[in-house]
Amino acid sequence: MCCYVQIVATVNAAEISSTAQLSNSKTTLVPEQLQKQLPKDVVAELAEIGQFKIGVKTLNIINPAQFDPATQAPKDRELTVEVWYPTSVDNQHTKKTSYENVTRTGKNFSIQADAFRDSAVLANNEAEKFPLVVISHGYTGYRTLMYYLAEHLASHGYIVAAIDHTDSTNAEIDMINSPFAGFVSTLLNRSRDQQFTLNYLTTTPNFLSKVIDSQKAGLIGYSMGGYGAVNTIGGCYNFTNTTASTFTGIKDPEQVEKVKALLNSCAAGQYETPKVDPRWQAVIAMAPWGAQHQLFQQEALSKINTPILYIAGDLDDVSDYNAIKSLYEQTGSDNKYLLTYQNARHNVAPHPAPSVAKTSELDIGHYYEPAWNSTVLNNNNKHFTLAMMDCYLKQKLTQCAYLDLSPDSNQIAIDGKTPKPWKGFDHRYAVGMGWHKKQ
Repeated sequence: MCCYVQIVATVNAAEISSTAQLSNSKTTLVPEQLQKQLPKDVVAELAEIGQFKIGVKTLNIINPAQFDPATQAPKDRELTVEVWYPTSVDNQHTKKTSYENVTRTGKNFSIQADAFRDSAVLANNEAEKFPLVVISHGYTGYRTLMYYLAEHLASHGYIVAAIDHTDSTNAEIDMINSPFAGFVSTLLNRSRDQQFTLNYLTTTPNFLSKVIDSQKAGLIGYSMGGYGAVNTIGGCYNFTNTTASTFTGIKDPEQVEKVKALLNSCAAGQYETPKVDPRWQAVIAMAPWGAQHQLFQQEALSKINTPILYIAGDLDDVSDYNAIKSLYEQTGSDNKYLLTYQNARHNVAPHPAPSVAKTSELDIGHYYEPAWNSTVLNNNNKHFTLAMMDCYLKQKLTQCAYLDLSPDSNQIAIDGKTPKPWKGFDHRYAVGMGWHKKQ
């Protein structure tokens, strides 16, 4: 790292027409249907698809003159963003699209989508525009890792933008020979990318400009995306010399001081008197990384006032469950929640593993939960995500009731009386979960 530490976040951006292609994708793949259908009675109520058909479009956007740690100089930062939205497409004459990507070892796969590629945006009532939700993947990952959440929200009247974080995707990182090649860029840019995506879609003329609600936004971050999301809403970073050196590989004391100053930003790249963008009105941090290394300022966490739902497995050995629980406890918001998946590790957010991922631990380890079915996790995540966004972005008070839950979902009989299931779940099917909320 050099002495260049002043990073200026800018809203000025240009959309470029080319769509990012996977470098080793040369054959046509048959899309897999990963979302298995289950009887309605066993699925959480708010996991049911919404009234709107779903459109999807890929955008490449540019955040100009951003500091590049690889070159130590300003460089245009290109981001590929997948955008889902309500559409008026005639699905009798239009074929649904697919999502192509690669596993961590570079195996190509294709997922059957429930969305229509490049279809027209539904013309919404001017007085009732669609709120935006930004989705941010982990390290490594890709923009469609949580496509099931994006499609679900779009079907319920949201615009959803999921980011391919440059330097942090499966397609870019060689997880066998150079697994941490993009980690410094990830530490620096995760929160900045989230804020820039919001700024771009709400202030730069684009195909959504007439229907997007530019004043209300939600944010969903998984793992390193959660690390960024906590910062975006005011959880300032707190790198020490030791952690700055550990996670960047820099050993020279003078350079460590400089990189520490560079990393210790707040609210998406601000340094002096940071101010959280008030448009962020609901956040979901899924297995957020960083708290286990004390990378957030405790005082800053106590000042967070954005409604936030943490989601974690109580056996998470990547982000550490106790650290996530401590993060929840330190967060100052009056509207904060913690959903715990009992006997789950870190993979509480991704879609089910594609077939090609099932031949190696490195690949399937990106998706697999030994004690949980991925479809069940996905459906539960749909349910709680919609409750959170409807409650705090659309101010639907009836939806807030789905967040007012008892601590244990298991319906264990007390004095011979079996408690009612959590709201939105049928009797016997809300098991293996815990719930914390601010009292």
